[in-house]
Amino acid sequence: MTQALPTHKASQWVTVCSVEAIHPNMGVCALVEGKQVALFRLGQETEVFAISNYDPFSRAFVLSRGLVGDRKGTPKVASPIYKQNFCLATGKCLDDENVSIPTFPTRIVEGQVQVGIDKIESQL
Repeated sequence: MTQALPTHKASQWVTVCSVEAIHPNMGVCALVEGKQVALFRLGQETEVFAISNYDPFSRAFVLSRGLVGDRKGTPKVASPIYKQNFCLATGKCLDDENVSIPTFPTRIVEGQVQVGIDKIESQL
């Protein structure tokens, strides 16, 4: 049985890992089409967020190691370096409205996390 969560649309999808490989409230990094993508699973839910792993403030690929939480109900990750917070849904920095990072569509199919690669390819 296929379980696909309606999140974002993409014409091409890459299977990255099983949803169980992402511990609740933690992040993992995956190389998708040559780009580092940080994947986050909140709580026991099966919804997964995908954002760029690149922290524009520290100029390091570290966001997958950030602290997951929420700010007034908005799911976010805090960079492990300087602690700027990024919205997991939109990529917008919650501490500096002039900064944002790319987000990527995700879905779960038969327990596997897939990332939409259309947006990734347009950034190559």
